[in-house]
Amino acid sequence: MTREFSTINPATEEVIDTYEIMTKEQINEKTKKAQQAFTEWKTDVQKRADHIHDFAQEFRKNKEELARMMTKEMGRPIKEARAEVEKCAWVMDYFADNGKIFINDEVINSDARKSVVTFEPLGVIGSIMPWNFPYWQALRFGAPSLMAGNTIVLKPASATMGCGIEIEKAFSRSGVPEGVFQTLVVDSSMADVIIDSEDVNAVTFTGSVSAGSKVAQRATSQIKKCVLELGGSDPFIVCKDADIEKASSGAVKGRFVNNGQSCIASKRFVVVRDIANEFTEKFVQKTEKLKVGDPLSEDTDLGPIVNAAGLKTIDSQVKDSVKAGAEILTGGEQIGSKGYFYKPTILKNVSQNMRVAQEEVFGPAAPIIIADDEIEAVKLANNSQYGLGASIWTQDLDKAEKLSRMVKSGIVTVNNMVASDPRVPFGGVKKSGFGRELSRFGMLEFVNIKSVRFYDQLVHQHYVE
Repeated sequence: MTREFSTINPATEEVIDTYEIMTKEQINEKTKKAQQAFTEWKTDVQKRADHIHDFAQEFRKNKEELARMMTKEMGRPIKEARAEVEKCAWVMDYFADNGKIFINDEVINSDARKSVVTFEPLGVIGSIMPWNFPYWQALRFGAPSLMAGNTIVLKPASATMGCGIEIEKAFSRSGVPEGVFQTLVVDSSMADVIIDSEDVNAVTFTGSVSAGSKVAQRATSQIKKCVLELGGSDPFIVCKDADIEKASSGAVKGRFVNNGQSCIASKRFVVVRDIANEFTEKFVQKTEKLKVGDPLSEDTDLGPIVNAAGLKTIDSQVKDSVKAGAEILTGGEQIGSKGYFYKPTILKNVSQNMRVAQEEVFGPAAPIIIADDEIEAVKLANNSQYGLGASIWTQDLDKAEKLSRMVKSGIVTVNNMVASDPRVPFGGVKKSGFGRELSRFGMLEFVNIKSVRFYDQLVHQHYVE
């Protein structure tokens, strides 16, 4: 029996397209093709670099079409969608330019005549990716992994299947050999088939904690390497001496980028009491200037939530927190009768036990939590199951240095919002996952770090392993 799913435009609630789900046999055919393509793809790093540069050029050339596909499928404002496409081209160029250096053999001193560390690709990587940054999530992993010599089978989120298909088409148009990058038209029920495939050598996953734990259990039960980038509830710490004008502008951008649907969005605003009123006032004023509406419009700042379930969740998180004593300063309600639109929302009088402080809030709601001083602010920031990113706002960089080392997260940004960058490792601790993406560290996640030693004669003084 044929199984299908449809993609829905969250701004209009109209069906965009309907897809037939691949069978287990079709998935295994794809993974086998990826394993066959790996044999040749891994052999020439310069050819890989040339192909990846060609892909970046192809992606830029089709920026408008790619951006519009993203906006239709998950509601990201068109101006942000274009920026995502550009960033994807950048990450491809960056690893094409630098990847060869990152995996050059390293010569080390030992008791052997010659000792070398080599970095060899693992094979086929199964990539299970979410909908919120449908191009970036796939390619921030894809760029370093492909440049290392691996091949990829991608399972996009069902909501953004069109974007996933467009990535494969762009690889094909740019001349990348068949089988090197393939998109699997499947839903989440088929994730285990991908992980279980004998031709898949490792797995990368970005998504929820609950789904990530299942992926990790499945992969590690078969001794397959995996990297997890899971949820976040990033603290935004505003110190007593912060530049309030800059901090409040950063708060708006950090919370409401992609309508708050980002793992590294600022999600808990921990503000020192002395400047809380001033910061809150400016934060509210700037938030109320944001325009919510048609994501294809050039002047829209916030589009819809991705789906009806996401809208219901954000609304219940806000309402439950209000019942527990929080106060809405702006927003706090759905907009219109069609589409999944929600007003950008700021709450005060938030305590640590409220849902907006305990859970990951994946939408345009910002809870403000008051701390007596910077030390308490860090304690409140660390009081979370998550540890992905954090930002600290202060004009005292010595203080920032001290506080940054106290924050339990994989990323800390001082006087700016947290953002991923091809040059800097990306990933979290605690329930935000393990492993790293981007930079040389991300590239090395999916290679075999092999040591090779050459001896002229048998060495007799080795008494232990």
